[in-house]
Amino acid sequence: MAKLGSREAWLRSGYALFGVMIIGLGAAILQTGGVGVDPYTALNTGVSSTIGWTLGTYQLVSNLVLFIPVLIWGRKYIGPGTVINMVLTGFFIDLFSFLLGPVIPDDPSLLLMTVFFAGGIGVFAFGASAYMSAGVGTAPYDAIAPMIVDKTGWNYTKVRVPQDVLTVVAAVLFKGQVGFGTVMTAFFNGPLIQFFTEKINKPAVERLVQRH
Repeated sequence: MAKLGSREAWLRSGYALFGVMIIGLGAAILQTGGVGVDPYTALNTGVSSTIGWTLGTYQLVSNLVLFIPVLIWGRKYIGPGTVINMVLTGFFIDLFSFLLGPVIPDDPSLLLMTVFFAGGIGVFAFGASAYMSAGVGTAPYDAIAPMIVDKTGWNYTKVRVPQDVLTVVAAVLFKGQVGFGTVMTAFFNGPLIQFFTEKINKPAVERLVQRH
């Protein structure tokens, strides 16, 4: 990660925090809507339930494990955003799921579940794009695809989609919260992140930094 001035670093870190909050909201929408959470969260819900931990606590530990290869091969992706995502994402999901739970019907209609799916996947991908576009570090799971792209020159989407699909398979094995939304997120998360990054978040970050 390039060295930034203190004001710019704070602005970018704030944007990364905003993105991580949005990720938590998107995952919570998918979770409480009963359509299945994103692949990485689905895997973590399965493992955390198996060992009796909260999602937030286990997700933090799993991020610390994934952080090791990033520390070895992808140090340029480490920064304040890495820590923000590693520490807070799981807890934001817990918080937003707690807040949304009481207002979600116990037996939502197909139409409502469709709304949860479309809204959840869109919000999640936008949040992931926002925190990555801040340019102050990437979470270990999200750094895997860029590290492979750096080594191979392959297209980001062609790396991220197989990564998410393999994670879904692992989530199924651990009986995580896998649903239609999980499978669709595995295939569309990469392209959506790329779209939001190019069209919205990178330009927004640059305007924010230049304005201040």
